[in-house]
Order: sequence, then structure tokens, then C-alpha cells
Amino acid sequence: MDDVVPFGFAVAIVALAAVLAVLSNRLSERVRVPAPAFFLVTAAVASDIFPSLRDLPIKIDQRLVTIALVVILFDGGMHIGWSRFREAAGAVVWIGVAGTAVTAGGMALLAHFLFGFSWLSAMLLGTALAPTDPAVVFSVLGRREIAGRTGTIVEGESGANDPVAIALMVSLLGATGGGVHAVVDGAGEFALQMVVGAAIGAVGGYLLLQLMRRVPLPNAALYPVQTIAFACLIYGVAAVAHGSGFLAVFLAGIIVGDARAPYKREIEHFAAGLSTVAEIVVFTVLGLTISLKDVLHHGELWTGLALAALLILLVRPLLVGLLLAPIKLRRGERAFVLWAGLKGAVPIALGTFVLTGGVSDAGRIYRVIFVVVLISVVVQGGLVPTVARLLNVPMRVVEPEPWALGMRFRDEPEGLRRYFVRPGSPADGCTISGLDVGETAWISMVSRGGQLVQVRGQTVLQADDEVLLLADSGVDLVPVFGPPD
Repeated sequence: MDDVVPFGFAVAIVALAAVLAVLSNRLSERVRVPAPAFFLVTAAVASDIFPSLRDLPIKIDQRLVTIALVVILFDGGMHIGWSRFREAAGAVVWIGVAGTAVTAGGMALLAHFLFGFSWLSAMLLGTALAPTDPAVVFSVLGRREIAGRTGTIVEGESGANDPVAIALMVSLLGATGGGVHAVVDGAGEFALQMVVGAAIGAVGGYLLLQLMRRVPLPNAALYPVQTIAFACLIYGVAAVAHGSGFLAVFLAGIIVGDARAPYKREIEHFAAGLSTVAEIVVFTVLGLTISLKDVLHHGELWTGLALAALLILLVRPLLVGLLLAPIKLRRGERAFVLWAGLKGAVPIALGTFVLTGGVSDAGRIYRVIFVVVLISVVVQGGLVPTVARLLNVPMRVVEPEPWALGMRFRDEPEGLRRYFVRPGSPADGCTISGLDVGETAWISMVSRGGQLVQVRGQTVLQADDEVLLLADSGVDLVPVFGPPD
């Protein structure tokens, strides 16, 4: 029992750090600096002050970051959902795969010819800096919601290109030989990971949905735990089968995202909370692996700043912009998608793969990645709301609604539906009595800006009103309100 006091002190310090990390989200809103930047820099400073914090083996760091990314990608997939993804699936897949490849190639060329990296090191650096990051994208957006396909493309790309970049990095590090032989080996391994990961993700998402719907549990609190555990199982099965586990969990999250299931709201809240914790863990753990003194003393600061500027202002606008050309977007929306390609935890995590891959100048690569990511998070991430406003991209702040009123049902309420009044729909500006919903539909509740609205015949519905109603299964109300949530 002699260690009770020291152990209690350690628990108190860790708990205090966790509380401050959560509260830093409020600080980031005030100073317009995304929260991940705080976690990353604070951890890096702490590792310089207390060098023993860097004693954790890099392999353990990778395992922690992997589990955290599984949770983040699954929650991100659920947030997008199948109906939203289907509307922009072609654009998301095209940008996620082709955009990652051209960005990696462009950055590799610049790193080799301008900064003297060897071809292998340049390819590894370009691959690490190619993916956008779901942890940063979802953190930067926070309570903001981007309307239409633009938001789906930004969020979808951040989830889709991570598995692509990770598979590409693994292929590069695992390729044997040189020249054409190495390229063929890498391409084959990359294709295998993508195909197997997509197949397992589709099958796993379907099985998870059936499990959520058909297997009753004795305690409501077990449903969210079961869902996250099954998502981790999907990752493990895909990895064992030599597929991309990250692609598998992201696709599984999309499949179950907007499907109806018991305790679905509780599952979503649990996944979102766990994802927030995972984001803190990712950036803190990765921050502890870097020394700011090394970044400043070895000259990688200027290399990182230059590559960050080239990536933000040249490579992504030019190369990814060309890929966006056939996609139907307004000019402002197109520019916003190009600006919102934020870098984050995944590039740094890929840098840890380089550290353990036996590459000659791995330390230099890793420090440059850190600088580029930090610039991207602070500059690009901090300016996302401003850029959206300047480009006239619709973005609204979704205020938290901590109070809920609801009812529980033993069986699935077949006739209960939830709609949002879409701007410009027939319901927008129409009285309830004037709605063309037939004689079998009954509006039971209306929420406007987080406040209940009395349901009367003369009540006028407005855009973004949330409507709960009862209707027969054969009644189609999408033309009246717009697509259901």
C-alpha cells in the first residue's frame, strides 16, 4: 500500500491533463487555432522539458495511433452515412485515390529536385504528406456544417485517402529490389490492400448492421460497446487478410451511418465522444515523439515551411484541381475543397513507419513532416471558416442541444419519420395545414433552432426545421420536405 499516494498523484495529473485537453476545444474556438495544434505542440514541448516522455517505444506509439484512427475513421464514416456518400461517391473515390497519387508524386519531385532528398526518401515523404486527415477535418469543422456535396467531398476525401496513403506507404516500404520490379511489387500490394479492404468493409458493415438490428442485448449501454468492438474486429480481419483495415472500417461506418437500428442515437453519441478522445490521444502521442530542439537545430524548419507553402499554394491547387475539373461544383466550392485539404495525424503516423523502416534519413523526413502538418493545421485549419465565407460556401454553426425529449418503443416504429425542411422545398414557408402530405400523415413535433414549436394548422414551417411525423409506409414525402435525415 506504500504506492497508493504516488499512484493517486499520477492519476490526478493524467486526469487534469485530460480535462485541460477537452477544455482546449473551447480555447481553440476563441483564438481560431484548431485544437489538434495545441495537443501536438504542447506534447512536443513537454517531451523537450521531460525527455523521459519520449521513452515509449515507437511501436507502442504506432499501435495507440492505429486504434485511435480506427475509431476516428469509423465515426467519420457514420457521420457521412450512405445516402450522403452515394450522392458524391464518384468524386470522393476519384479524389481519394487519384488525388493521393498525384499529390504524392508532385511532392516527391519537389523534395528530390529542390531539397536533395534521394528518390526513395522523396517518395516516402510525398506519400506521407499526400493524405488529408479526418481527425483534423472533423475537429476544425466542429459544430460547423457545410451544405451540399461540398461538405461530403471534403469529409469523404479525408476518410478515403488515408487508407490509400497508408497502403501506398506499406507497399513502398515492403517493396523488394529496385527499378521496375519494385514498382510492380508495390502496385500489386497496393491493389490487394484496396480490394480486400473494400470487400471486407462492405461485408463487415452489412453484418454489423444485422447484428445491431437483430441481436437484442440485456443492457442498453452494451449496444455502443458492441458496435465499436465490431468495428475493431473488421479492422483486424482486414489486416490479417492483407487488406486495408482503415478502408474497411471507414466503409463499414458509411454503411451503418444513416441506417435505422435500436439505440442508434446512443451509438452515435458514444462513437463521437470516443472519437474526440482518440483525437486527443493521437496528437498527444505523436507530439511526444518529436523534439522541437531537433526541428530547429537541424534546419528542417525551413525545408518544412517551404514544402508546406508549395503543397498548399501549388501542388494541391494545380494537381488536385485538375482532377476536380470534371466534377460539377461552383468555382467557390471547388476552391474551398482545394483549401480544406488539411494534413494531420495520418501524415505523422506514416512518418513513424518511416522511422521503423530502416530508411537512411528517416529522422530528417519525420521532422519535415511534423513542420508541414503543424503549418497545415494552424494556417489552413484556422482559416477554413474565413475562406468558406469569402468563397460563399454555405456553412452554418450547429448549436449544441443538450436537452432531449423522446419515447422508447419495444418494436421499430415503422411509420415514424424524421425530416429536415430543406431550403426551397414545398414545405419551406408553407403552413402545416397547407402541406400536401395526404390524409394519413400526421405531424407530431417540430423543432426550430433547438426550440419546440407548437404544432397548429397555421404554423408556418421554415428552412432547417426538424419535423417528426407519422405516415403510412407507402407515402413518399421526400418531394415535400427534401431528403430525409
